[in-house]
Amino acid sequence: MLAHLASRYPLLLAVLVQLAALVLAVVGLRLWAGFTGQRPSLLLLVCLQAVLAALLGERLGLARWWVFINLLFAPALYLVSGRGLSASIAALGFLLLLLLNWNSLRERVPLYLTGRQTRERLAELLAEREPTFRFVDLGCGLGDTLVDLSRRFPAATFVGVETAPLSFALAWLRCLPRRNCQVRYRDLWRVELGEFDVAYCFLSPAPMPRLGEKARAEQRAGSWLISNTFDIPGQPADRVLAVGDLRGSRLLLWRR
Repeated sequence: MLAHLASRYPLLLAVLVQLAALVLAVVGLRLWAGFTGQRPSLLLLVCLQAVLAALLGERLGLARWWVFINLLFAPALYLVSGRGLSASIAALGFLLLLLLNWNSLRERVPLYLTGRQTRERLAELLAEREPTFRFVDLGCGLGDTLVDLSRRFPAATFVGVETAPLSFALAWLRCLPRRNCQVRYRDLWRVELGEFDVAYCFLSPAPMPRLGEKARAEQRAGSWLISNTFDIPGQPADRVLAVGDLRGSRLLLWRR
């Protein structure tokens, strides 16, 4: 059951991990206080809960990036409360994070942002195509890639799809002034890849096998699938370009 939660509903499991870590930390510190007679500080409770949440999350199968979220969540709330901010503001902050990372609930795809160096390398690849190419960003996030590339290639057409509500709204507003760029509130699995010459994504390892099958079934001859960092198991990329940034990004390109 826990493995199912980790793979299908990681956010729910992360919440359960936070609660379990809090219970363990409270019980442990009360036992320690009973033996020593010393009352532990709130800061000690926060630190212990954070470490336990990170360890439990990794042990129960959450992806590695959840370790950092679990580790930082309680200390972040502690710092917020220490600055005199109300609980409603903290709740609002959590809601904003949820709306930005809505895709992690179902698709196990957090908000990854394509860096400037990666966009430079992506532009170098796109310069090899005819200037009127059609490009789709599968999970466009805040729209950085669409805005940047639509300026560089004014004769091309750029479409982004996104289902995280706040990410979609911000990307839609940013692309609104661009005549060759639009953002649609749509699940990437409902996009017909045959309409585009280039499909780009920066997702996570989880959806890549299914995306590989979708691309093989729908893309036309001569079209490209480009993935930022994550490969398709069993489908070696035709080209791999190192970006040279600090996080070791690379672009993987499959030709059809």
